[in-house]
Amino acid sequence: METELSKRLGVEHAIFGFTPFPAVAAAITRAGGFGVLGAVRYTAPDDLKRDLDWMQEHTDGKPYGLDVVMPAKKVEGVSEADVEAMIPAGHRQFVEETLAKHGVPELPEGEASGWRITGWMEQVARSQLDVAFDYPIKLLANALGSPPMDVVQRAHDHGILVAALAGSAKHARHHAEAGIDIVVAQGYEAGGHTGDIASMVLTPEVVAAVSPLPVLAAGGIGSGEQITAGLALGAQGVWLGSLWLTTTEADLHSRALTEKLLAAGSGDTVRSRALTGKPARQLRTEWTDAWDDPNGPGALPMPLQGLLVADAVSRIQKYEVGALLGTPVGQIVGRMNSERSVRQVFDDLTCGFERAVDRINHIAGRSQS
Repeated sequence: METELSKRLGVEHAIFGFTPFPAVAAAITRAGGFGVLGAVRYTAPDDLKRDLDWMQEHTDGKPYGLDVVMPAKKVEGVSEADVEAMIPAGHRQFVEETLAKHGVPELPEGEASGWRITGWMEQVARSQLDVAFDYPIKLLANALGSPPMDVVQRAHDHGILVAALAGSAKHARHHAEAGIDIVVAQGYEAGGHTGDIASMVLTPEVVAAVSPLPVLAAGGIGSGEQITAGLALGAQGVWLGSLWLTTTEADLHSRALTEKLLAAGSGDTVRSRALTGKPARQLRTEWTDAWDDPNGPGALPMPLQGLLVADAVSRIQKYEVGALLGTPVGQIVGRMNSERSVRQVFDDLTCGFERAVDRINHIAGRSQS
C-alpha cells in the first residue's frame, strides 16, 4: 500500500492511524503505518513530553506525528475561568439532574476531573507545540481547520508536513490557500467532529479541489477493501481513528466501554453536540439523548459545553454507568467486534487490500490466475 505520500514520509503502508494512546500510535508506526498521537488530553506540557519520550523509545526510529486542536478563530485575553463564568446556571442544573436520575455518585473529595476540554484552547495547543517541536515528528495535524499561519510556518521550518481535516471541498480549498501540505477528507461516517457529506462523495470532491496536494480518505474505513476504494477515489492514503479503540494496546480504562464498543452496530452512533458543543459522532447513549432532546436546554457552543460536562463525563467513566457511558466513534464500530493487536489489524487490512486489488484486476481482465 505504497503511494507517493507514504514514500515521501518513509512508511511502508499509506495508513495513518490517529489515536490518543501512545502505545497504539507506536504500534501503528512499528507495523509499517504512520502513527499520529492525539495531544488534546495533554493539559500539562510535562505529560506530553513524557509520552513523546516513550514514543521515541518504542518506534524503532520510524516516523510518527502529532495531532493538536487549534480553533480557527483566536480569542485574546480569555482564561478558562472567564469561559467557565459564561456557563448558564440552568445548564449546570440540567447536568446534575441527569446524573442524579441515573444515580451517578460524586467524585471522591479532592479528586479532580480526569477529562478536561482545555486542550481545545489555543494557548494550551501552543504549549503542546513548544514541546513537540523538540522531537523529530514528521507530521502535524489539526482537527479544527487550518492552524494559524505562524504555526504552519514554524512546522515547515522544522521540516514537518502539516495536515488539516476537511468536511467539504470548500474547507479543503481554504486549507490549500493556507499552505497546508495534506488534506484529510473526513466523511460523515467518521467518529468525532464531522460534517454531513459521506466519504464516497467527499473524497473525490476534495481530491479535485486541492490537486495536486495529497489527500487522505477518512470516515467509514476499517477494511482493506475500503482502503482500496479510498485510493481508487484519488486519495494517497487513509486516516483511521475509531478502528484502534478496541485494539489490545488501547487504554480505555473501562472494560464496560470496551464491551459496549464490541457489541455496537453501525447504527448505534449519533452526531451530537453533547460532548463538545460541535456535532461529533459518538455512541448513542441516554446522555446524548438527553442533550439532543428538544425539551432540554440544548448543548452550549464550544468550548462552553466541554467545560460544562467535564466533571460529569469523568463521573460517568469512573463509575461505568452503562446507560450514559459512551465515546466518540465512527460508524465503522459495527466491524469492531473483537479485540486484536494493532499488528493483527494491519495484517487484516493488508490482506483485504490484496483481495480487493485481485478482484479488480479480475474484473478488468488482468487476473494473473
